[in-house]
Amino acid sequence: MMGTQAGAARFFYDFCLDDHVPKDHELRGIDRHLDLDGIRAALKPFYSNTGRPSVDPELMIRMLLVGYCLGIRSERRLCEEVHLNLAYRWFCRLGLDGKVPDHSTFSKNRHGRFRESDIFRRLFENIVERCMAAGLVSAEGFAVDASLIAADANKQRSVPSKDWEPARIKDGACRAAREYLATLDDAAFGAASPVTPKFIARSDPAAQWTGAHKGHAFFAYATNYLIDTDHGVIVDVEATRAIRQAEVGAARTMLERTEGRFGLKPDYRVADAAYGSADNLAWLVKQKQITPHIPVLDKSARADGTFSRSDFTFDPEANRYICPAGEELVQFRRAYSVPRTGITADGTRRFRASKQDCDICELKAKCCPNAVARTILRDLEEDSRDVARALAGTPEFEAACRRRKKVEMLFAHLKRILRLGRLRLRGPCGAKDEFLLAATAQNLRRLARLRPAGFAMAA
Repeated sequence: MMGTQAGAARFFYDFCLDDHVPKDHELRGIDRHLDLDGIRAALKPFYSNTGRPSVDPELMIRMLLVGYCLGIRSERRLCEEVHLNLAYRWFCRLGLDGKVPDHSTFSKNRHGRFRESDIFRRLFENIVERCMAAGLVSAEGFAVDASLIAADANKQRSVPSKDWEPARIKDGACRAAREYLATLDDAAFGAASPVTPKFIARSDPAAQWTGAHKGHAFFAYATNYLIDTDHGVIVDVEATRAIRQAEVGAARTMLERTEGRFGLKPDYRVADAAYGSADNLAWLVKQKQITPHIPVLDKSARADGTFSRSDFTFDPEANRYICPAGEELVQFRRAYSVPRTGITADGTRRFRASKQDCDICELKAKCCPNAVARTILRDLEEDSRDVARALAGTPEFEAACRRRKKVEMLFAHLKRILRLGRLRLRGPCGAKDEFLLAATAQNLRRLARLRPAGFAMAA
């Protein structure tokens, strides 16, 4: 027979919130690895000693982590979900009757004491240390890459760069514009490149107008990840303009900061060809003594069928090139009373063949048909490029390239699972905050999955 639901028969209930959160819930695993004991001590100097008690900063941090770990992008919706969801209440230590703070509380604290104390960076580094203690970071090899994240800026409200006058916005500038003015000399933003983008967004001037996705151009920032290739733990993250120069500079910044903060220095670093410039390879090989598993960024190949630079053999002891016909190309063919460096304004050395040799050479039509003699330019750091070329194709190089895919998987996870395809916050600081919280969430989820309950953490 048909049943009916009976009305409430009791006035009092014995209810334990912990009993109603599944044992295998993702937030349980995250909570085991989350240590926020130092949050209040770090933020105490930024609170007044008088007045009404504020919202607990640990509660706000926990709520933000719920949002970034579970892909809840709106803070209004986050407050509603925490109010209704028992697991979220348990994770945030709210109990059944705890009051959820208003969504505006997050904005006020983010633009104030959270940003001034750099608390999100502290939180991220704390989780990295937890990953190290759990044995998830071997420091054998690091991989670096960048991914574009759309900015909260509209093309319809932008202006052509020729009409953009930063000096005129100083007085009534919005927060994002003030942050843009403060980063004009920052190597990750204004000083990354002298090239002015085609359009400037009034609401977020630091966002880069880019067509890197080969489709419709859009305003974007770049999130840069430095990961350990063992378990894919993010050891550092940096926000920059969405251009290659800024991304390459961020890779250096992250490597040095990781070494200084955690004492981690990899045996090798793997990246794609965008990081294969001569300067970057020289910095890795000569200054950091790190093996570069990076394809060389080389544009010397010719498309007209004539010999490329790779067809010539360099003799480092004699400082000369040998052409396919066996003749030499040298910098100087006579001695000068005042020694010359032989370095051009572009930082290269010019090697020339003899006109007499080229005139009688049978290979001239395939070597230099439009010149009297063949000339080759060699970069000052070409020896570092040669080191990277020698590594290409080796089993170690192929294995490192396979491990590099882990950083691309993290970017896919960031956009598809955590739903960070477009920023909600504006300005360089807003992008930095979002990228730090997202990277923290990804590391926490990885910790919870790879180090479940019962795993003994290192001291």
